[in-house]
Amino acid sequence: MKSGARATWFLLRCGGWVVLPLWLAACSGEIAPAATETVAPAPLRLSVRGEGELKSAKATPLNVPGRNWAARQVEWMLPEGSAVKKGDLIARFSADQGKQELAQTLIDLQRNQLARAAKQGDLDTAQSKVAVDLAQVAVQLAIAERYASADLSTLARNEVLDAVQDRSFLTAKQDILQWQRGQSGVRGGAELAVLDAQRATFDIAAKARQSDLDALELRAPNDGVLMLATNWQGDKANVGATLRAGFDYGSLPDASAMELELSLPQIEAQGVRVGNAVEMFPVGRPQQKIVSKLSWVASAAKVRNQQSPVKYLSMKAPIPAEAIARYKLVPGQQLEARVVLLDAPRALSVANVAVDSDDGRDYVRVRVRDGAGFQRRAVKLGVRGPARSQVLSGLNEGEQVLLAEAGAIDAPTAKAEDAAKDAAEHQEKNAAAKPQPARAVAR
Repeated sequence: MKSGARATWFLLRCGGWVVLPLWLAACSGEIAPAATETVAPAPLRLSVRGEGELKSAKATPLNVPGRNWAARQVEWMLPEGSAVKKGDLIARFSADQGKQELAQTLIDLQRNQLARAAKQGDLDTAQSKVAVDLAQVAVQLAIAERYASADLSTLARNEVLDAVQDRSFLTAKQDILQWQRGQSGVRGGAELAVLDAQRATFDIAAKARQSDLDALELRAPNDGVLMLATNWQGDKANVGATLRAGFDYGSLPDASAMELELSLPQIEAQGVRVGNAVEMFPVGRPQQKIVSKLSWVASAAKVRNQQSPVKYLSMKAPIPAEAIARYKLVPGQQLEARVVLLDAPRALSVANVAVDSDDGRDYVRVRVRDGAGFQRRAVKLGVRGPARSQVLSGLNEGEQVLLAEAGAIDAPTAKAEDAAKDAAEHQEKNAAAKPQPARAVAR
């Protein structure tokens, strides 16, 4: 496109604020005059447009039933978007692996019982053997003590000495047997305690696995519309999929309390604030107009994905309950929205192309009184829209602000003429459909 066509398109994109005979300049001369606008108070409406998604403000989370990350396979499920009542069945799962684990745990429990019975029998046998030995030693010790205290005149000396020696031996043997009996009881009790602890562990595991097998149905805790959750790969649950107990299955939004979640490019949402009016309607149904206000605006803009560096500012606006019932809105529905930044019946404004920012301050170039040139002047801006900004101070009514410098242009080609004509028709349609802002006269 030639520079003449570019200049014409640029002036048309300025919102219908400047009307210059550029075609005359292009046809008759080689220099186009500077583009200016005359500042004048007029009704000013600044807004930004975007699309958002309806989400429930009171969503009940739904988790896969069970505990300890037990494996679940979806056997049957309701499709996403289904309206459910409290207690309705949402999904049914199967757990073949859980059944195998429960059977294995029950086998381990039976083995533990057999091992404890065998250990108890060994302990009783050892205790009985020691008791028999103690009884035998006690009899022998009683006989030895009788001979040890007998009259030396009635018995042979060697028999007395043997009896005394036997008494010492039997006394030591009795002490050892009593120690063995005590040690056997302590060691046997410890081994039985280990088996009892193992049995308690197996018993808890069996109860947990049985509880997991009993929890194979997911039912609605309240009325709502079913919305499925996505995993880290972006996939949703489906019949035959394997899920883990406790993981996020979805949510049950309350359709009577919804809000619009809207994201706008950061460069267009600079003036968005909590309390700004929002005009919205379902995509393709402009007659279903809904009016609300922003209830929340994110503190900082964020990128949506790694493929695009553009940052978006998120915001929310509640939907009136009356509009939800009238238009039968549901979560996940797309809405077109217009956030009204400023709607003033009378205000001064200037095109954003005329504003130059430097060191945190804003400047415009204003025509001097003798008309010989332009002088840079600091201005204080209020609300800033995508194309125009409100002027709070620094400009007076009737002053001319520079939009584009004067420069050489080429004669337009047929293609450039067609593009400019299309742009002019598009501008006229927009001007007829939208409220007219303050107009300026170019000189």
